[in-house]
Amino acid sequence: MQDYQDNLPELRPTDLRGILKYVPQWRNHIFVIALDGSVVNEENFNNILLEIAVLRNLSIKIVIVFGIGDQLQRLATQRGLDISDSRGYGPTDQLTLDLGVEASGIVAHKIKMGLTQMGLDIAACNAVRATERGVIKGVDQLFTGKVARINEEMLEHFIAKEIVPIISPIAFTKEGTPLRLNSDLLASRVAIELNASKLIYLLPHKGLTYNGELRLNAPVDEVRQILETEPERIDEEVRSKAIYAVQTIDAGVPRAHLLDCRIYDGLLIEIFSKVGTGSMIHSNPYAQIRQATRKDVQPIFIITKNGVRDETLRARTREEIQSAIAQYFVYEVDESVIACFRISPTETPQLCEIGSVFVQAAYQSRNIGKTLIEYALKKASELGYEHVVALTTQAIPFFKKNCGFREGEFEDLPPSMQLKLSESGRNSRILLKDLIKTDSTEII
Repeated sequence: MQDYQDNLPELRPTDLRGILKYVPQWRNHIFVIALDGSVVNEENFNNILLEIAVLRNLSIKIVIVFGIGDQLQRLATQRGLDISDSRGYGPTDQLTLDLGVEASGIVAHKIKMGLTQMGLDIAACNAVRATERGVIKGVDQLFTGKVARINEEMLEHFIAKEIVPIISPIAFTKEGTPLRLNSDLLASRVAIELNASKLIYLLPHKGLTYNGELRLNAPVDEVRQILETEPERIDEEVRSKAIYAVQTIDAGVPRAHLLDCRIYDGLLIEIFSKVGTGSMIHSNPYAQIRQATRKDVQPIFIITKNGVRDETLRARTREEIQSAIAQYFVYEVDESVIACFRISPTETPQLCEIGSVFVQAAYQSRNIGKTLIEYALKKASELGYEHVVALTTQAIPFFKKNCGFREGEFEDLPPSMQLKLSESGRNSRILLKDLIKTDSTEII
């Protein structure tokens, strides 16, 4: 373990500039942080809480889910008791449930005390409603539960008030009966329900390992295939987390991380550096986006005509689209174009315009619009632009709240765009964003 840590980068005060360039990327995003029960007994625990406080004070929204397996096993060992299952995978008998309730109180107390010392407002809440798992393959799961419902409104209320929700793996049925939940599964469900940007598992293991070898960046397709064909390749310590990481990403959360809780400043390094310290399992949200070709002129015209009809987009003829087809990108589902956007140069060399952003009505509310903008920003950066502008009449909250744009002024536009805006009569709002320079291979 020491040799492994010796080769890791340390976070220094001089790295502040590097950290700050990532802050706009994650500001107001939700991170679900899952703490193994054993984490609270590690020497690095207080520093982990400090790192969480740093993230919260950088306007990253945090939800904490914790496990109790280590404490449950310790209590059973200390008292010479036999428990049915310490990890929440199999049946939970009454004795194990009783010890689990006690273990939950111990872990929650340590987390709440530490975060209070870090100056954070916290809330231990009953936002998760459980139900019995019942009988599986002929075996009664007793007091092992599954998630029946997550009270999104409650969690979002706390988050909006800058309060960190803390969620226990002991949840209640609607009748008030306590049940034991697997914390890996629970964290996954919370991340999915809240549309989190990251699910982060912290545990005393170096990350996602295949037969002991650390995998830093793993596409979700790779992990899924291994789990389906040769699951024993993924070490047992992290197999459950790999399973739920894949399920989480398949449900729309773009990234899941497995981090070693023993590494000093490991959480900050993972989020605010290119290489990180642990493992990231990621989706490829851009796989369905491609450069438009001449055959896409008609689909783009039809899609954008719908936007023109409700005055979301400026009208463009087929000829205009065809003449600028090299600037367009399309999003395909089952080989059908369902969304598009374009990146257009301006006479200001460092500035480009993102426009014609439209998603067919049947595919809206699926995060596709945000994916298009994220890809457009990445592509614009690769093309050497430093700033982007978007003109819109109705998507102002989307660009500002979801994509991090800011309000601009008429004088911020180059002369040709000023003229077009004046002649259009659309009174579009001007939204600007500065680009973060990244390597084209980096996943942020």
